[in-house]
Amino acid sequence: FRRVIKKKMVEVLSVTVDCTVTNRFAHTVMTSVALNKANESKEIFFDVELPKSAFITNFSMEIEGKVYVGEVKEKEKAKKQYEKAVSSGQTAGLVKASGRKMEKFSVSVNIAAESNVTFILTYEELLQRKLGQYEILIRVKPKSVVEQFQISTNIYEPQGLSHVDAHATFLSNELLPLVEKTVLDKKAHISFSPTVEQQRTCPGCDGTLIDGDFVIKYDVNRQEKVGDIQIVNGYFVHFFAPPDLPRVPKNVVFVIDRSGSMMGTKMAQTRDALVAILEDLHEEDHFALLQFDSDVLSWKESLTKATKQNVAEAKDYARSIQDNGATNINQAMLDGINMLKRDRQANRLPERSIDMVILLTDGMPNFGKSFHTIQENVRSAIGGNMSLFCLGFGNDVDYNFLDVMSKENKGVARRIFEASDATLQLQDFYEEVASPLLLEVDLVYPDNAVDYVTTSHFPQLFNGSEIVVAGRLTDNDLDNFLVEVLGQGLEDNFKVQGQAGVVDWNVMYPDETYIFGDFTERLWAYLTIQQLLEKSKTGPADEKANATAKALEMSLQYSFVTPLTSMVVTKPETEDGTDSPLIADKLTEVQYAYSPVYLVDGDPHFIIELPGRNDSLCFNINNVPGTIFNLVRDPEAGVFVNGQIIGDKKIPPDGKINTYFWRFGIVHRTLGVSLQVTTQYISVSQDGKDAKLLWTDTASLKGPNVDVVVTKDGSLTVMLKRSVKFVILLHKVWKKHPYHRDYLGFYTLDTHLLSPSVHGLLGQFYHGIEYEVTDLRPGESPEKPDATMFAKGHQLNVTRGWQRDFRRDVKNGENVPCWFIHNNGSGLIDGAAADYVVSSLFTTV
Repeated sequence: FRRVIKKKMVEVLSVTVDCTVTNRFAHTVMTSVALNKANESKEIFFDVELPKSAFITNFSMEIEGKVYVGEVKEKEKAKKQYEKAVSSGQTAGLVKASGRKMEKFSVSVNIAAESNVTFILTYEELLQRKLGQYEILIRVKPKSVVEQFQISTNIYEPQGLSHVDAHATFLSNELLPLVEKTVLDKKAHISFSPTVEQQRTCPGCDGTLIDGDFVIKYDVNRQEKVGDIQIVNGYFVHFFAPPDLPRVPKNVVFVIDRSGSMMGTKMAQTRDALVAILEDLHEEDHFALLQFDSDVLSWKESLTKATKQNVAEAKDYARSIQDNGATNINQAMLDGINMLKRDRQANRLPERSIDMVILLTDGMPNFGKSFHTIQENVRSAIGGNMSLFCLGFGNDVDYNFLDVMSKENKGVARRIFEASDATLQLQDFYEEVASPLLLEVDLVYPDNAVDYVTTSHFPQLFNGSEIVVAGRLTDNDLDNFLVEVLGQGLEDNFKVQGQAGVVDWNVMYPDETYIFGDFTERLWAYLTIQQLLEKSKTGPADEKANATAKALEMSLQYSFVTPLTSMVVTKPETEDGTDSPLIADKLTEVQYAYSPVYLVDGDPHFIIELPGRNDSLCFNINNVPGTIFNLVRDPEAGVFVNGQIIGDKKIPPDGKINTYFWRFGIVHRTLGVSLQVTTQYISVSQDGKDAKLLWTDTASLKGPNVDVVVTKDGSLTVMLKRSVKFVILLHKVWKKHPYHRDYLGFYTLDTHLLSPSVHGLLGQFYHGIEYEVTDLRPGESPEKPDATMFAKGHQLNVTRGWQRDFRRDVKNGENVPCWFIHNNGSGLIDGAAADYVVSSLFTTV
């Protein structure tokens, strides 16, 4: 929770978090009451964070006795209905990414003098078992002391609780005793309710110690091999994680990206993780190491048994992997898959063992094949006979590409965040898949007794995880509800049977029956929707469309905010009589990659994309054809980029000559590298050696300090060692076009190694830009309102509009809504546009 308000004017009276977990299904209600103590109306904020695996199910505000309730609508319809409000930026950013596991829900409303407001947000999720336990994560950030603060969690697990632990990142020795924990056989209660004085950072201070994550971890008892099957109100749920199964040996090929963009910390962390993972291999496992850039190198020609001696040699090899070159994922994947197939055919691997490929990459494949072709090739080569796990390192990775490729091949994708603990993230993921217990698991239920059953076939079960299946009953004759689980274990086929029993919750929890309601049905709906959303990404087009339609229907029926729906809340009318809706959407994993992108494309449109703010800024720079502008200048790092504009072939009928960038000069003074990129060719010079590439080639150049990759008539990726990554796109125009010519777009993707003194038309934004937008008002065009922006000490008139980012679609581009700064970016850029004019393409002053 956060309040951005003058303390004396607004008082937060209470913050409560109430979480009820029933059979792993968590229902959380966050409530906050705030009072406007001023004698005039004030904006009051409600900011909360929820796990990204959760679905919002309800949001309401109570103001002066009137309740405003959110309504879940089809996302596309809500978008159209409120298009004007959305395009104006009024409703933007209600839900944003927040770190790795959470998303932030933010609302603000205008509250009259001496009035209060109650905000209530409800969300639900099915807790996933990882590494042998479930985790409830509650994030609290009140920003100031609160009269009444309470976290209360009740856990009901009919299987019985084996352990319950509670801790918080903000717990001091003084606060620790305030965590009350009562654990009985089948239920637990955890609460935390510090007084105002106990919350304070110091006596008399308004600052609060409560700031961070409150985490509860628990697991349940598991006696039955068939698992735990429960029937409640016409729905069943089956939890399967049998105790004491021996692990099945695995044959794993590690495919490691060592392209130029992995240089520095990422490569070092990958080597460290690989060494630790090799150390954890069991002796009966087999493994192989492949590293790739534009070429693929293999440690050995076939998989190797994980003996102490072999692992020691492999660790030495892993420590020697160095970054270099482009990203040829296609060939690396096919080589790894074929190695596994050859060894399997030659009977060099244990008959009862699982085959898997683990791919680690940080970039987009930029050598050879398209995304779709790589996915097709990999699926065809694997042929359903092995699992693929993809780890996407950092924010530049095309996560969707990896996600689909994994799901099509019995695996999952995971994002590895660029941070000091990346090595640990890699190890944790490996630990989740390190110990297979069963392969090809089928959970079988009586045909005549159930329907609408969630996925009941699983390619593998790993130690520490759990399989969950739910469905609807069609027959209430439960004496015949026989359940069978089949699978392939280490030594023989696994087969167990069991009878489902009805749990009488009234008897088990006699004092608390009112809280359970329809949780089994909602658990079934949550699981079904999650699986339908996965199905909508892979497979034939008609199946994808059917899965999407069914997921949408169920999201609306059960009031879940999913990627297909939006929560729409109509706010109280403002003083000018307008009521602008609040719209909350569900983020997709792709939206969690929030490194900014700085680009210039088109005639020339400069765009600063700021995903962290869910917003963008844009401006045009116009000048006479032939002018050369400085885009990036970093004397400390030695990096300079200049670009020259070109005009139309002749003056168009409207008299407006468009200008575009048609060539760039890129210099790394320290490394002795220079590149000239034009609409016809790319020339690279290093240490007196020159090379020339054409846009019609698919080619790459590798040097000790620079990697250059060209994809035919598409894009050029330039990676300068230990500094920066640029992408330049070629836009081809019809040769006989009466006015327009071919032109280039320039995109900066990775800037974190440049110095704080970096400048230039784009470079000045590399270290962030602070701005505020207020006073939204009608503009010249109805769909493009004006507003006032405060930035760099200036008050600017800006207009809501959109420009295009061509990285994913070089032909049509994707629309990027942005605040447009007029007059050649005046007031946003330092100085005037003329200050950035330089005399030559390779000026380095």
